Amino acid sequence: MDGKTGTGARPLRADARRNHDRLLTTARTAFAEHGTDTSLEDVARRAGVGIGTLYRHFPTRHALLSAVFQSEVDVLLARSRELLHAEQPCTALIEWLREIITHAGLYRGLARALMSASGDASSALARCSEPMRQAGDALLVRARDAGSVRADVTIADLMQLTNAIALAAEQTPDDPELADRLLALTYRGLKA
Repeated sequence: MDGKTGTGARPLRADARRNHDRLLTTARTAFAEHGTDTSLEDVARRAGVGIGTLYRHFPTRHALLSAVFQSEVDVLLARSRELLHAEQPCTALIEWLREIITHAGLYRGLARALMSASGDASSALARCSEPMRQAGDALLVRARDAGSVRADVTIADLMQLTNAIALAAEQTPDDPELADRLLALTYRGLKA
């Protein structure tokens, strides 16, 4: 489902569009406040619709997560395109990974959800993760071509590592510097 249509074939009716938009807004708020494991029944109730309406628009939790985070993914993708022209390719790659960690930190449970969906191309989260992987790979290739990143580093490993750092930071809220320290270790390990 593409969000503009109920089935991908025809536009949503005005009331269905309002329900769709209200569900997204409510889910975004609920995920920010309570994490990505928030009850979908609660999201539907807070949006003023039944659970069946939620599932008609978003058949799985991952489909809802994907729709909620698409605008943030778009921002991260745009940032990756900007960083492709940075003077120091490895620094640009690390800066982009830091921005991913910051984004994942806005929603408790997002890093775990992304990690669990990383190997599942059929997951609705793949709609978000595949473009991110491609964007990251472009930054990685540029850094590798500049001779500043080891040849055996893959974007799949970096994305998992980034999610793991975000998850570690989420689990250790009393150490706000943890993500930066772990990313610094990653940076040293990437160098050619």
